[in-house]
Amino acid sequence: MKIISMIPARYSASRFPGKLMQDLGGKTVIVRTYEATVNTKLFDDVLVVTDSDIIYNEIVNNGGKAVMSKKEHECGSDRIAEAVEFLDIDIVINVQGDEPFTDKESLEKLIAVFKDDHDKKIDLASLMVHITNEDEINNPNTVKVVLDKFDFALYFSRSPIPYPRDKNAGAKYFKHKGVYAFRKEALLDFYRLPMLTLEASEKLEQLRYLEYGKRIKMVETSTEGVEIDTPEDLERAKKQWK
Repeated sequence: MKIISMIPARYSASRFPGKLMQDLGGKTVIVRTYEATVNTKLFDDVLVVTDSDIIYNEIVNNGGKAVMSKKEHECGSDRIAEAVEFLDIDIVINVQGDEPFTDKESLEKLIAVFKDDHDKKIDLASLMVHITNEDEINNPNTVKVVLDKFDFALYFSRSPIPYPRDKNAGAKYFKHKGVYAFRKEALLDFYRLPMLTLEASEKLEQLRYLEYGKRIKMVETSTEGVEIDTPEDLERAKKQWK
């Protein structure tokens, strides 16, 4: 299989504009994420796909590879789909640009899902982390996922799911990490399908897959790192980077 990684990168982010160009230990967040992905040595190629000249130049000037997306897009998956439509590849790993702590072990687990899926029943796979902190469980910026018994996603939400009506039921909570592995065909299907109400309501692109009947295999990882969504996240990342 030919496997590449693409890192979607927007300059304007609603909660933290310009976050990918913030300094993290002497380099920008987007360069840190790109280098962490390249350093896993898991991919035939790694590219940043962006609508921003600033981010494009930052990657290229630091020796990396980047492509400009041609259109406005609602989400990172749409941006990647445009970029890979005419590439001869099998699997695309979508690493978020604000994930400078991307690690090899987690990405290896995602890739293994497809190597073991000989009948091609899995459209895409993604990562999750077990969480127990109640503030995190109730935080709408923390996306939660619930699973069936075979670890396929049933639903993603900013709300605490499952709702703890019975606190003694032993329910576990999982935080969704925005790292995806797609079969190229599934990604292009996503790109061609219009957004439906669940995705529009929660502002979670992965719900489009579920609404159209795609199967998302979830893979648990113990590596959480820091996703940089807010200035406070950046400060936590700086402390962890040292």
